[in-house]
Amino acid sequence: MTLQPTSVPDQNNTNSTECDDKYDWEWLHTGQPVYTLFITVLGIMFNVFVLMVFCLHKKACTVAEIYLSNLAAADLILVSCLPFWAVSVSDGFNWPFGLFLCKVVNLGIKINAYSSIYFLVLVSMDRYVALVHTMSHGRMRRPKYAKLGCLLMWGFGLLLSIPTIVFREVKYFPVYGVTACYLEYPNLNTELFFDGMLVLFTFIVPVSIISYCTVKIIQALKSQVIERFNAEKTERKATNLMLAVLLAFLICWVPFHVVTTVDLLLRANVLKGCHLESVLATCNQISNYVAIFNSVLNPILYVIVGRNFRKKVCELFKEWKMKKTATPESSRSSNLSSTLKTLV
Repeated sequence: MTLQPTSVPDQNNTNSTECDDKYDWEWLHTGQPVYTLFITVLGIMFNVFVLMVFCLHKKACTVAEIYLSNLAAADLILVSCLPFWAVSVSDGFNWPFGLFLCKVVNLGIKINAYSSIYFLVLVSMDRYVALVHTMSHGRMRRPKYAKLGCLLMWGFGLLLSIPTIVFREVKYFPVYGVTACYLEYPNLNTELFFDGMLVLFTFIVPVSIISYCTVKIIQALKSQVIERFNAEKTERKATNLMLAVLLAFLICWVPFHVVTTVDLLLRANVLKGCHLESVLATCNQISNYVAIFNSVLNPILYVIVGRNFRKKVCELFKEWKMKKTATPESSRSSNLSSTLKTLV
């Protein structure tokens, strides 16, 4: 299971000899490249805008904004890699870009998939500490610790992406007449081991942590203690944005991880059936589309739900307007002073 469409059959799949693995992908060849390019354009525009607001604003980013800016950077990496797959799919899954880009492009996609959910884990933990353990662990919520945490999550995402770097190959499939960028493990046991580890560390563990923190956060928001303090209003606004981003992420990514888990059980012969395999192949494509849409949805949520983000945008635009209006006046004053100097 990979975060990109592929009609090339799994050579290690024991069910491939029992079932007909030739599916009708005509709808995929025509519709997927258009959808992918649409997501690419919107994703690049929106996430660049978010990063510009966070980076160019005169005030330093809060801890939550550091996490969200890294999430935007991960989304930007993902959408920047999608056009390569759009070209490949439109050409019948032929990969014309060579082995190096085969590994690099898929590395970028995987790092996004793995790092994004752990950035949300950090956001959830930050909100948990801010609302549930405000007094006891407040010192942990410092920007330098947030930056260190993001650096560790990028490194962890890269670590989980090692199979992509090692086992990605450009391979010719004579049955289909295509040269595809393909993830080929040496044997079925290796494939099941790595995919099982990914399901554990990119789905079960982070979702469990996020779920626990979210339940505690909602309980804290409903308590009367939080309501009494006006100082907590800012924290609640940030928490509302976090909950919206978290909900959008789960809606977009849980179907992908569920399909991945079922596919793993199918390849391990825990589940069997040609009909299940056929349905799973279609669900794989649809879950991919829903997952990559999250990279466009996050920046929209920042604007709709994030009051502090909208405030930063307004302040940034006001600052730019002041610079534009101040430029002609400053040039006039400089010209006047130079004229006076010549007259003297």
